[in-house]
Amino acid sequence: MPTDDHRSDLLTRWNATLPRQPELGEQLILRYSEPHRHYHTTRHLLQVLTMIDQLADDHDLFLVRLAAWYHDAVYAIPPGQVSNEEASARLALRELSWVGLEQEELNQVARLVRLTETHLPGPRDPEGELLCDADLAILASDPTDYAEYVAAVRLEFAQVSEQDFLAGRLAVLTDLADREIFRTAKGRPLTSAARANLATEINALIKRLDVPVERSDV
Repeated sequence: MPTDDHRSDLLTRWNATLPRQPELGEQLILRYSEPHRHYHTTRHLLQVLTMIDQLADDHDLFLVRLAAWYHDAVYAIPPGQVSNEEASARLALRELSWVGLEQEELNQVARLVRLTETHLPGPRDPEGELLCDADLAILASDPTDYAEYVAAVRLEFAQVSEQDFLAGRLAVLTDLADREIFRTAKGRPLTSAARANLATEINALIKRLDVPVERSDV
């Protein structure tokens, strides 16, 4: 279950976004409180919503906030027939269609949710950049919080063998390290801290896997 502090803060934020739909907010909080979650929890949801506020400039925050609420609403390990992000987007389309959003708004929320699968917004996509930066902000956290994040992710993949998890994690982090991580004006200053954390973890993974990988740019 979410902590009282998380639940109270999240409900306040939800009711400020969709004030006439408190039950829907409660249902989403329960989703993020599922027992198999260790990182993708109410804490993560609150962190993403907080970072959206901190990184925002001239953005359509209403739809970005709704997308944040739904971006990990479905989280299964392993995923079902579609990715978790696709399942979350479909859930958003279904549930938000009941609350009076226009079809264009529904499509935008679903598009933003799907974008969190790759974190690769296209050009001239400020709302996509904002949501992706907020979702990836954990990468720029202090080393202690970063270590807690890594441990929590490992717990979510407890059924995956150590070797397979380390190899998969290395592939994901190497991809992140090889690209532009943050794209918003306020997010770009987080890059150096994120790259330092990524480099530390990547080097540790290489040693544990005993993989002869030459890298000097992370």
